[in-house]
Amino acid sequence: MTGEHSSCCTPGAGAPLTLAPRVPAAPGPVAAGRSTRGQIRLAGGEFAMGDAFGEGYPADGETPVHPVRLPPFHIDETAVTNAQFAAFVKATGHVTDAERYGSSAVFHLVVAAPSADVLGSAAGTPWWINVRDACWRRPEGARSGIAERQNHPVVHVSWNDAAAYARWAGKRLPTEAEWEYAARGGLAGRRYAWGDELTPGGRWRCNIWQGEFPHHNTAEDGHATTAPVRAYRPNGYGLWNTAGNVWEWCADWFSPSYYAESPPADPKGPAAGETRVLRGGSYLCHDSYCNRYRVAARSSNTPDSSSGNLGFRCANDASPGG
Repeated sequence: MTGEHSSCCTPGAGAPLTLAPRVPAAPGPVAAGRSTRGQIRLAGGEFAMGDAFGEGYPADGETPVHPVRLPPFHIDETAVTNAQFAAFVKATGHVTDAERYGSSAVFHLVVAAPSADVLGSAAGTPWWINVRDACWRRPEGARSGIAERQNHPVVHVSWNDAAAYARWAGKRLPTEAEWEYAARGGLAGRRYAWGDELTPGGRWRCNIWQGEFPHHNTAEDGHATTAPVRAYRPNGYGLWNTAGNVWEWCADWFSPSYYAESPPADPKGPAAGETRVLRGGSYLCHDSYCNRYRVAARSSNTPDSSSGNLGFRCANDASPGG
């Protein structure tokens, strides 16, 4: 992860221990015909991208605020669910990076695995536990499952996994600019997707941490880990959970200096890099440590990284007819 206060978000691949993949990477699935199923068409236009409040971590590169023009595009209403990802795996036999490495990162309070499966914790961030066989099917370890979470966002998916799913589904990952435009829901210069106040009327509008991070989560918002993808309320464009719940992969390579050099029309991110952009924050975000559930907040991780709070949604170009 890049920047100060970043490790609460998502640890890197193989973290806290570096393990060799147990299974070699397989060829990606054959691209399907274009599909906009479950997507909303957005008209595009110009918006101000970036942090207008000066609240971001400097190393995340949320400034300068800069004008961006986007053509029309489509984007998923929700993050990809466990049920949708299971259909992809059944159709393609895809093996995720977490399964290839044989372990993934689980938040310490929710580990559900034999002690022998606990492989260690991340240096400096002991709340991230490397758990053998933790993956999208077993989010907290061998003693967990997703039978009761079919409509929750899939987690423990790497950027590689997300891109493979999108290709199979006839879609693509959103650019970072598309993601922020969509997440803002038509509200210009606001802190959150619904306005500037975190809990308007005393009501939670997103799934983030309540209590004292990282030892006591009151789950005041109703969820200790993931929430259903249609929890809370959609934003002004009809998108659900663009703040909190799970981090969402974007197509772009990450650079903290990119905003200073970003082209004004349909930016695609740097030509190369080491990490890919993450947006939206997760159920572990808390203003005392990781205030990244703001709509301008950015983070990143390596393309093969996975953890219990990493998911994604898809996008698509807009065709001339719709």
